[in-house]
Amino acid sequence: MKRVILYWIIAFIVTAVSAVYQRMTGPTYPMSGKVHLGATPVSYKLLRSQGGTEDALVSIPVDDSIVSGVVEWKRLNSDDDWSALPMMRTGALLETRLPHQPPAGKLEYRVLLTKGEQRVVLPEEGVAVIRYKGDVPTLILVIHVFAMFGAMLLSTRTGLEFFNPDPHFKRLMYWTIAFLAFGGLVMGPIVQKYAFDAYWTGWPFGSDLTDNKTFLGLVGWVVALLALKRSQSPRIWALGASIFLFIIYLIPHSVLGSEIDYRKLDQPTRVSETNK
Repeated sequence: MKRVILYWIIAFIVTAVSAVYQRMTGPTYPMSGKVHLGATPVSYKLLRSQGGTEDALVSIPVDDSIVSGVVEWKRLNSDDDWSALPMMRTGALLETRLPHQPPAGKLEYRVLLTKGEQRVVLPEEGVAVIRYKGDVPTLILVIHVFAMFGAMLLSTRTGLEFFNPDPHFKRLMYWTIAFLAFGGLVMGPIVQKYAFDAYWTGWPFGSDLTDNKTFLGLVGWVVALLALKRSQSPRIWALGASIFLFIIYLIPHSVLGSEIDYRKLDQPTRVSETNK
């Protein structure tokens, strides 16, 4: 097998693994598990992300018709008391819907299942947190995701040139920077605007980790490109930028993402009620 083909295969595998890891470890990936309510096994999957304008569905499959359920919820970062929603039975499912929130609004919630004197809480530890967002057109989202993981593929492939006896960095670097800039600084803000009504919430305007890590990854590759012309060891810079971007991609997506502070949002209402 030719060396260049092997490098592309390795780069593709690394990119695919990082994509799966980032998706499954992110705070918007459904929370799942299995518990027992007496002798009744209950497998569950709790949503942690909801797009569009619909209320979020909470659905738990429970064949035992004796089992009943309630969902307790409140707005995250608020002074709310817990509210309770009874779950209705639809065949083998217990279901209810959490109320819709504005983009970047979050609810924390838990499911209480009861069978006679027995009770179980889902999730078993803590609560599930669901974040609401606006609808992002499918085509825009596909282009964004393709560009971002295309950048990861090209970045890894460029870094592997370190092991090539006759390395050719320049063209691969340009393609890496182009994909990263287009996916992160052009399509990224467009997706962000649709989802959370803001083009950019990273530095210097905020602390959104997704925006910030994209910016840092791009800076790393620009620095490596500049070093290519000035350094006597350009392959070290290319490998370093590739490893740096790989580490950045291992940070789960949406960590420290856009989030409404309900306490600030409720302040005008409190002031108005006080002045009555």
